[in-house]
Amino acid sequence: MTKKTLLIILGLVTIGLIVALLFLQGGNNTPNPPEPAPLSTEILATSTVNIPTNLPVEPTIQPTLLTGSSPLPLPPPDEAAERLRVPDGFAIRIFADNIPGTPRFMTVGEDGEVYISLYKSGQIARLPDRDRDGLADGIEIIADGLNSPHGLEWYGGWLYVAEAGRVTRMRDTDGDGLLETWELVTSNIPGAGGHTSRTLHFGPDGLLYVSAGSSCNICLEDDPRRAAILRFNPDGSIPADNPFAQDADERKRALWAWGLRNSVDFLWTPTGALWANHNGRDNLLDDQGSSDTLPPEEIIIPVQGGMSHGWPYCYTAVFGVNQPLQAEVLDTQNGLPLPEGFDCSTASVVPALFTDDAHYAPLGMAIAIERLAFPAEYHNSVYVAYHGSWNTSSAGIRDCKVERIILDGEVPIGSEEFVNGWRAEGQSCGSPATWGRPADVIIGADGAMYISDDKSGRVYRVVFIGE
Repeated sequence: MTKKTLLIILGLVTIGLIVALLFLQGGNNTPNPPEPAPLSTEILATSTVNIPTNLPVEPTIQPTLLTGSSPLPLPPPDEAAERLRVPDGFAIRIFADNIPGTPRFMTVGEDGEVYISLYKSGQIARLPDRDRDGLADGIEIIADGLNSPHGLEWYGGWLYVAEAGRVTRMRDTDGDGLLETWELVTSNIPGAGGHTSRTLHFGPDGLLYVSAGSSCNICLEDDPRRAAILRFNPDGSIPADNPFAQDADERKRALWAWGLRNSVDFLWTPTGALWANHNGRDNLLDDQGSSDTLPPEEIIIPVQGGMSHGWPYCYTAVFGVNQPLQAEVLDTQNGLPLPEGFDCSTASVVPALFTDDAHYAPLGMAIAIERLAFPAEYHNSVYVAYHGSWNTSSAGIRDCKVERIILDGEVPIGSEEFVNGWRAEGQSCGSPATWGRPADVIIGADGAMYISDDKSGRVYRVVFIGE
């Protein structure tokens, strides 16, 4: 008997017991709620909820980290094991399959389980592995009715979710496993249009950071919150030390850093430095008239509050490690007049520390932390999901892969492929023939690496199995 069959049987038995109990109670309309039954791969239904605006601030609750035995459990080989390439000593398996609604960003819950946003279906799912066998027990839809949910993170007992046009937070208040209580945190973020995905994280200062991409490929934005990282208190109010906290334009008050065309993800280093990636512009021609090479994809940008990071005027021209640090250069093809006093080569514009070939489209990223159950040499690293851009020619195809950025302390010194094999030979990542496209990468509570794939509807799990 399979795990799925057993769970379904247990669920049916539980339902039968509940019905019998209600019958014996003879019409009691307020029975004590039963204990939740084991959940199978059946998708849970959720109801539409109202969003109040009264927001108490709560302290941070740290996730419960799981410290299982070593080595970590490894399910039998599957399609991922056959098609995807990982370094010697590692293994990859499909953790969850047939995930609906375009699975994108993930987070580890306070229960140690993986939570994931379903971007196109407007849902949040939990992927539990309660028996700790390295396979998700099912796909549990725990919130519905959201507007393009993308970034998500637990804080203070709430799951914060970045949508197009707002940040909401939600939690389970009745113990049924669903996140039925919602509260509006802020609607002071740009709505849909252009780059629509919104990502959020809480910083070491306990404040909420939200990234919002540009409305265009290259333009002057009317909304100051676009192509930027915004900063809020956990209740959605504006921190007093934001650069424009008292500005007459209420939209500008949330602004923390700008000139970031589309920073789909960002993170903090152990010393508290804020690093963001950046999807560069399309259709910038090199000396041979090709758009395959420029601008370099900015993978690690040391974000500075109150400063510009170049776009739409400048870009980091150095390929790879930017050491010694070279200033940004002017985009001479953007057709935009420079603001008075603006100079790409001055210290007022922050260049990237590390770049890669144009049009890799970096999305989710994670910095290795102590609970990563990999050898020590893999710890001082940043792992980045390269989604692969549409903007490539047959001569400049980019892989959809997970790249490892190698650090010396907190200085990038190089990179190497970590997981690859999703792209069909000779085809771009956007081709229908492509097998999958990585969207996010996180370190799970068990110490394994989890990778979401928004094309095939999967989450993969990478473990170290020994040399």
